[in-house]
Amino acid sequence: MAYVAGDVALWPALTGGQCLDVIGATHRRVHERRRDQLTQRFELDPTKRIRDYSKGNRQKVALVAALPADADLLILDEPTSGLDPLMEQVFQQCVRERRDDGVTVLLSSHILSEVEALADRVSIIRRGRTVATGSLADLRRRMRTVVHAVTVEAPEGLSGAQGVADCVCERLDGHVDSRFTIDADHLDAVIGRLHAARIRTLTVTPPSLDVLFLHTYGEPRDPQATGAAHTGGAR
Repeated sequence: MAYVAGDVALWPALTGGQCLDVIGATHRRVHERRRDQLTQRFELDPTKRIRDYSKGNRQKVALVAALPADADLLILDEPTSGLDPLMEQVFQQCVRERRDDGVTVLLSSHILSEVEALADRVSIIRRGRTVATGSLADLRRRMRTVVHAVTVEAPEGLSGAQGVADCVCERLDGHVDSRFTIDADHLDAVIGRLHAARIRTLTVTPPSLDVLFLHTYGEPRDPQATGAAHTGGAR
C-alpha cells in the first residue's frame, strides 16, 4: 500500500530528495526511473530543504514518493491540496497510468470535478456513512437529464411524453425552442420526437457529480441513524 495525506508532514531539515529516499524505504519496492520521471513531471526541485517548500511542493514530494511505489493499493486523501491547475492535470494523468498498470486507487476528495474525471465508481459519504455508491452512470440514473432543443417544427406530444417534466416550448425566429428535464430511461423515445420535428441544435446535459452530491446532501435523513458529526466526502 502507498498513501498520500491531504496535510503532508515532512522533516523540515531534509531535502526533498532525502525525504523521497526515507519514504521510499518504507515501500516494498520503488521504481527509481519512474520516480525520476515524476520528479521532472511535477517540476519538483529535490535539492531544496523541506522548510523552504511551499505547501504545494510538499504535496508534490508525497505524490512523487507514493506514485512509483510497487503497491497494489494507492490511497489518496485530498491529494491535490495546494497544487496549481497544471500540476492537477499532471496528477490526473499519473493516476490514470497507475490504474492502467492494475493498481487499485482509492481517492477521497471534495474537488468533485477531480472525482468525476478519475473515478470508475463513486461513493458519497454523509455524516460518516455511505449514502450512495455506484458508477457515475448508475448515480446519474437517479436524477433527471436537462435537454435543450431547437427544432423547425413543434415536437408533437412533447409535454405529455413519458418521463418529461418542466417542459417549456417557445417559437422564436421561425424555430421552436424547447427546454425540459427527463428521466434517462426515456431519453431515446423523446429524441425520436425531436428528430421528427427536424432538429437544428440539441444539447443534452446529464447531472454532474456536483449536482448529485448536493441532491444527496439535500435529502432529509434521521440524525440518529447517521450520527451527529458532519464529515461528508466523495470517493
